[in-house]
Amino acid sequence: MATTLAPVKVDAATDQLLTQTSHFLGRSKKDVLARAVREYVDNHRDEIQSGVTEALAQLDGSVTSAVGLLADATDEEMTRYGGITER
Repeated sequence: MATTLAPVKVDAATDQLLTQTSHFLGRSKKDVLARAVREYVDNHRDEIQSGVTEALAQLDGSVTSAVGLLADATDEEMTRYGGITER
């Protein structure tokens, strides 16, 4: 399977930190960033899992729940705005 690359945009200050860190560790910026993201995910796994669980609990497979989740609207707000017609 071929690896697909996707550019990541960061602010100038973060890029400078990444450049300096990679230089002094003797690693590529890509390697430092990949390791940093994995470490961040490992350190915040419980928060991420909680967010995923909360999002899944809000989705019941209906169009209304999907729109409400995307719009950050409660069921009451969805009804007040006219609701969604399920197809």
